[in-house]
Amino acid sequence: MVRERMPGLAVAAAAAAIAWLVHLTLPALPLLTAAVAIGIVVGQVPAVQRWLDGALAPGLKVASRSLLRVGIVLLGLKLSLFDIADLGWVTILTTVAVVVLTFVGTIGLGRALGLPGHQPLLVASGFAICGASAIGAMGSTVRARDEDQAVPVALVTLCGTLAIAVLPALWHPLGLDAVQFGHWVGAGVHDVGQVVATAQLAGPAALAVAVVVKLTRVLMLAPMVAITAAVERRRHVATSGSRPPVVPLFIAGFVVAVLVATFVPLPEAVLSAADAVQTAVLAMALFALGASIRFADLAATGWRALVVGLTSWVLVAALAYGAVLLG
Repeated sequence: MVRERMPGLAVAAAAAAIAWLVHLTLPALPLLTAAVAIGIVVGQVPAVQRWLDGALAPGLKVASRSLLRVGIVLLGLKLSLFDIADLGWVTILTTVAVVVLTFVGTIGLGRALGLPGHQPLLVASGFAICGASAIGAMGSTVRARDEDQAVPVALVTLCGTLAIAVLPALWHPLGLDAVQFGHWVGAGVHDVGQVVATAQLAGPAALAVAVVVKLTRVLMLAPMVAITAAVERRRHVATSGSRPPVVPLFIAGFVVAVLVATFVPLPEAVLSAADAVQTAVLAMALFALGASIRFADLAATGWRALVVGLTSWVLVAALAYGAVLLG
């Protein structure tokens, strides 16, 4: 079993290393975005697809599921409840409102346009919470097929990358100062790396606010997944008699990591090592998710998914702008 998984894991690790080199060459391109993009490109090459769907498949499945969960747990070590509390109740409540309204609105639009399977839920998770990581977390909770996750991952990568260019262009026309711009970016951009790449253009104060606001959205991953898991548990009991976990184990681990980061003074060396491991395993996981995307297979629902994704992107940006004005 281990021998079967090693080729796929080795390829995912090599892709993560290449994504790191791309990020070093183009610092404006977040490492995790580069990892997803490399996976998407590789997944479209017919000669490579035979390997991705064959000998490499067992290892890539471990990367896209198990390593993703490890990365999400370690992501909790970046979150301090004290930093979030320093934002003030108005900012915290408006940030939560942005997440909930974007989540509900995107699910409603996805269902109205007839997106198949769990795609409405997964698109909503990616755009409302924290990009491809949220898609993977929610996909694991509802046991979504890789095919269902492929479209949301592609959409959130596309729109998050566009945000790096579009939001700075709107910064001054919207009359925002640097800190307000950072707040807008943190509340409206999907992936943490994309937030950093966008907010750093306005200076360190904007970047600091953007990261804390963004991590507040990341913290919403735990209750959103827990609620979804409870709904799935009730549905499974009604249809099959089985009882999935009330809260997925990796989400419980994420919450424990947040509490450790908040109340335990960990050495900087430990935090740096955890951050490096988290980045590496998430890069491998997101490459594997990207490599599962087949544009030819998405043609049937592609336009509807694109409409949902772009609308959700505009919705979260508009709601985030309103939150900035209220703050």
